[in-house]
Amino acid sequence: MIIASASYPITEHADFDTWRAHVEQWVTDAVRQKSGLLLFPEYGAMELVSIFSDKIRSDIRRQVVELDSLKDQFCTVFSDLAKKYKVIIVAPSIPVIEDGKNVNRVYVFSPKGLAGFQDKFFMTRFENEEWGIQSGVKNLTLFEASWGTFGIQICYDVEFALGSHLLSSNGASLILAPSCTETIRGATRVHIGARARAMENQAYTVVSQTVGNALWSPAVDINYGFAAYYSTPDKDMPEEGIIATVPPQKEGWLIQELDFAKIKTVRDSGQVFNFHDHQHLNIGFKNEEINIIRQSV
Repeated sequence: MIIASASYPITEHADFDTWRAHVEQWVTDAVRQKSGLLLFPEYGAMELVSIFSDKIRSDIRRQVVELDSLKDQFCTVFSDLAKKYKVIIVAPSIPVIEDGKNVNRVYVFSPKGLAGFQDKFFMTRFENEEWGIQSGVKNLTLFEASWGTFGIQICYDVEFALGSHLLSSNGASLILAPSCTETIRGATRVHIGARARAMENQAYTVVSQTVGNALWSPAVDINYGFAAYYSTPDKDMPEEGIIATVPPQKEGWLIQELDFAKIKTVRDSGQVFNFHDHQHLNIGFKNEEINIIRQSV
């Protein structure tokens, strides 16, 4: 499978149609490079706030309500693009209101339309204390494609072993980590987490991050990051487990073909058995059960 991971700038748009054209340009650019799965970053949808009034732009809690009102239109755009170009699109995460809670959600679309979504489990201090974004229901979604199975760990979530362990134990060989961070330290934590998850589960991990400044937005005004692909450092894999990266803050797609047969090989006959031995661990929340949801794409 050829995958495209975005180093994505938060840009201003005059109206919804301008934003839609902007997104389609990104999609067509990846499709021209033969990508079959496109990964956008966490909170990339915050650029839609630029079409609102200055009053809403300056109120980070009001923005969540206004973005939720665009949720259906947002999903229609990506659903139509996935169908038109016959690709899987992991859309930029968007705050939505679900059962009275503000959650950070990543929707996934396939050539058949909406395939499912993943909500973020762990909140950063900014999300929790200032923005009012809350932890989602403890469901983990496995997206099952003809070439393999993948799951999503949104930004801070990939810094914990829990989700990736359960996804991999239930069949995932690819963990996608859409992310939005504002500092080198924040981006580093995500990339270290992604590399650790790749090693623990003998899986591929892919990071997509926001880049550049959007000073008109109090929520995502400063962004630092870069796209990357990681594996376990084992036989027939890169010595350091780093498949590909781009320079920080460089906008655009990072395109990479991944061979999932290699994952089976290292899990079955690698120099070490991280994935097998990881199954001996019982990882979970003390008071909450995590449900696994399977969706075909």
